Amino acid sequence: MSTKVTSLRDLDGDLAGTYRRTGSSGASIDPAVVDADLAALERDGYVILPDLLSPAELDEIRESVAPLLDRSGRNNFEGHATQRVYSVLNKTRSCDGIADHPRVLALLDRLFMPNYLLSMLQVINIQPGENAQMLHTDDGFYPLPRPRKPLGAATIWAIDDFTADNGATDVVPGSQLWGDELPDESTPREPVVMRAGSCVFFGGTLWHGGGANRSANSRLALTAQYCEPWLRPQEAFTLSMTRDTVRAVSEDIRRMLGYSIHPPFIGQVDGMHPKRLLEPGAQPL
Repeated sequence: MSTKVTSLRDLDGDLAGTYRRTGSSGASIDPAVVDADLAALERDGYVILPDLLSPAELDEIRESVAPLLDRSGRNNFEGHATQRVYSVLNKTRSCDGIADHPRVLALLDRLFMPNYLLSMLQVINIQPGENAQMLHTDDGFYPLPRPRKPLGAATIWAIDDFTADNGATDVVPGSQLWGDELPDESTPREPVVMRAGSCVFFGGTLWHGGGANRSANSRLALTAQYCEPWLRPQEAFTLSMTRDTVRAVSEDIRRMLGYSIHPPFIGQVDGMHPKRLLEPGAQPL
């Protein structure tokens, strides 16, 4: 079926034929819960979502990522005493439920345009003796002036308990509203204390950073970050993910990896929807 285009507005909608846009599992969350989460986010710049993962899910994540923790940071921003795992989706399925948790997607559905993207999924293990990370924002690399609406959002998931002494993420409440102000050594940092299985959600304009680990134990966490569908993600998932991985993940994750279209054409492959690359017998370009 052809569509007659008489103005650019005719290209605003979903033009796909075979692969129509899919909704997110965030629709399963009670709107009153989402309203409360969003109110806290708008007030403070962040919101803690408690006890989203079960003890069994936490054990599975710890067991699956432990053998992957073989690389430390390359500079003081990554942390010389901090272990990081990239390309997580290619290495284990245990973290999928972090990337596509309905409570998180429900907030993203309110904040961003449809077909928003996963920008990064990363394991972060802060070891004893690590210094506090410099304060930063997660969408500051997009060169648009502040104050502004966030272009991205982040979750940091506590796989171990987050305490004030073991490297819990520090936030600067209210800093999401700053213009071109920059934090300095005197800027108060507030640790996000939360139980294992919880996550903190914040917009990309909030100033934050990993805390110093003054304890005797490591602090394991994951971060999943997201961005508007018209922006380039931090991780080039369409290059790093094998097609077998893309076929194995949920529809929510598949869409957020870039196997979706932002109207009218962003994300197309040879003029077609990228999902056609997942069809049986599809040939590499």
